[in-house]
Amino acid sequence: MAVTMKDIARDLGIGVITVSKVLRNKDDVSEKTRQRVLARIKEVNYTPNLAARSLVTGRTYLVGLVVPDLLHTFFAQIANSLTGAFLKKGYGLIISTAGEDPELEMRTLDRFLARRFDALIVASGGTSSAIFGRFQEAGTPFVLIDRRFQDLDANYVGVDDEVVGALATEHLIEIGCKRIAHLRGPETSPGIGRLNGYSKAMAKFKMKSLPGYVSAARMADVHSKDSGEEQMKKLLGLAQRPDGVFAYNDPMAIGAIHAILDAGLRIPEDVAVIGCGNLHYDSELRVPLSSIDQNTEQIGERAASLTLSLLESKHRPRNKTVIIEPQLVIRASTDRKRARQEKEKRV
Repeated sequence: MAVTMKDIARDLGIGVITVSKVLRNKDDVSEKTRQRVLARIKEVNYTPNLAARSLVTGRTYLVGLVVPDLLHTFFAQIANSLTGAFLKKGYGLIISTAGEDPELEMRTLDRFLARRFDALIVASGGTSSAIFGRFQEAGTPFVLIDRRFQDLDANYVGVDDEVVGALATEHLIEIGCKRIAHLRGPETSPGIGRLNGYSKAMAKFKMKSLPGYVSAARMADVHSKDSGEEQMKKLLGLAQRPDGVFAYNDPMAIGAIHAILDAGLRIPEDVAVIGCGNLHYDSELRVPLSSIDQNTEQIGERAASLTLSLLESKHRPRNKTVIIEPQLVIRASTDRKRARQEKEKRV
């Protein structure tokens, strides 16, 4: 027969509640007792009966995460941060991707709602907040990450995307770019916010965005690299090609870099490129990529912390907005000063 918490409690001469607290990683158990319980659990290969626990508590001990794509490492890094944080508290994380298909996203969220997940974390690729009203009616806690809705009062963790767009564009202006293009994102809050930041920075420095300089692709979070390369080729074909490019995300910027190098141009001397996300491999690229760091790990950690606070609260708290400060990270793709110095050394 399977070993139960009662068996472990009896073996150690302690209460079942104490064993339960250790399993749920509660901090009101002495370290000595915690280690005794953990050692016994390992000895007898105890596995909690989550189905039975759910019948008693009314919880599934599952949190759902819905993102557009996991090939884009921004979302993969967030999922990784969330997984570790929830496991420590006894929750499992169920992950699903919806591409940039609002209908598929809605069906996925409906399934999660029907399975009575304890909470949901969503980076929505849709433009409507309607589905989230049903979560509020059902009393299911949820946290939006990376993108939000103007007409929805909800918990949110992410950056100020207008600041992202302004930081990237002003950096290109500061290094001397005169014709700055933007590979824009989808009609979600990050795409709209980063475009607004780009436009405001251009206006601030009395610069104009030439016709065709704001280029949009059908897909921006899925197949980002391919869309970035395709858009960049179109920009290079203009009568006045840009000398600076701000891409919605790093994969799009990488695609743009490929197109520029294939055209025989130099980065950053002919065209400077900056992305957003500061992905872990940016420094290892053929031309290391300048980027706006969204502090991805911090987004995951703060989203997990906020979600756990909702799960542990006896009363529904007021919705909370957590804004993470973005930071400029300069690498070779925009470092014109270093490029000039290296050229002088070669001469």
